[in-house]
Amino acid sequence: MSAAATEAEARRRRTRYPVTLAVAIGCYVLAAMGGMFLLANGLGLALLIPLWTAHGVLLVVLLRRLGARESSIGTALFIVFMSVTSLSLADVARDDLTLQHRGERVRATVVEKWPDPPRGRGGPRYNYELERQDGTRVLGPTMTTDKERYDLGQVLTVFEDPKGELAPRTPGQADATAETVGAGGFALTALSTVGWLAWRGSDAATRRDRRKGTTGEYKALARQQEQEEKLREALRTYPVDRRGYIKVHSEDYPALSQQRAARIAWEMGLRAEAWGNQGSWRFKESVIEEVPLD
Repeated sequence: MSAAATEAEARRRRTRYPVTLAVAIGCYVLAAMGGMFLLANGLGLALLIPLWTAHGVLLVVLLRRLGARESSIGTALFIVFMSVTSLSLADVARDDLTLQHRGERVRATVVEKWPDPPRGRGGPRYNYELERQDGTRVLGPTMTTDKERYDLGQVLTVFEDPKGELAPRTPGQADATAETVGAGGFALTALSTVGWLAWRGSDAATRRDRRKGTTGEYKALARQQEQEEKLREALRTYPVDRRGYIKVHSEDYPALSQQRAARIAWEMGLRAEAWGNQGSWRFKESVIEEVPLD
């Protein structure tokens, strides 16, 4: 096999490997989210936190294999955060959908309401005790809202969970559209981050960064050459002072070091003075202390 064919095959392997690994990591992230979603109700925080921590550590190991230059720890934390947020919304959506599916519509009257103690800057949440029209209590936990919405004696239509596991909610509150869309959006963000990191480690990104770096180096070299010509012109045309020195201001040549300026002056038959410059460069055929050449 020729050298060109060998290089082409190596390039195909490098390009294909991050894609395959990124797909595998994406599947793992989805599987982890699904597993955590199923375990969320059965496990407490004491077990969920170690599981999420182990998930994050494994993500760090996998993401480092993608070869991107970004911090794999920061990226893993971001993916975990997006996953947790997605599952939180999905959990709310699951309760709403469950209530819509097995709940019964009943007419209920608000017989008691009270606010929770305020937390932070947000307003207090309100709790509502509901009774059916026949005087029996609506099954399930107390209905809550994020602010005061209903008055005592107000009659509402709510979904009642026949199992008494879920709090009653009005049809508007039980609409899971926003939570479902939000959960999907956060999950997609987590997966997109894996794809972005895979692209950052690909040959395409490497070539792009190399081109950007080359462009920057070219501009720096062009700026240096321009200032070298400017210095040569100054050494040819500037008048000498009363002590026989040609003096230029160093701040006019930010791309040149004093050693490089000394080399340019040496090529023109001058020497650069290293002593007593006080922010300027001084040049003369013979000097007290010569600046070493670059």
